[in-house]
Amino acid sequence: MLNIDLSLTLATLIFCIGATGVLVRRDPLVMFICIEMMFNAANLALVALANHFGRIEGQVMVFLVIAVAAAEVAVGLAIIIAIFRTEKDVDVDTISTMKG
Repeated sequence: MLNIDLSLTLATLIFCIGATGVLVRRDPLVMFICIEMMFNAANLALVALANHFGRIEGQVMVFLVIAVAAAEVAVGLAIIIAIFRTEKDVDVDTISTMKG
C-alpha cells in the first residue's frame, strides 16, 4: 500500500527543488529540466491521491500532464535552438528577441 504522507512529502520536496532550480538557474535547458521535475511532482501527487481515494481520475490526469510536458519540451527546445542559431548565446537574462 502506498503511504499518502510519504508520497505527498516526496512530491512537495521534488516540486520545491524544481521551483528553486527555475528561480535560481539561468540556463534554459536546466530550467526545462526543473520544470519537468515540477510536472513529475504533480504526477506523483495525483497518483498518490488517486490511490488513496480509490479513484482512477488522478491517473488519467497524469496522462494529460505527460502530454502537456512533451509538447512544452518540443516547443521550448525548438525556440532555444532557433535563438542559439541567431544569437550564439542562450542565457535567459540576455535574450531579448522574444520582445514584440
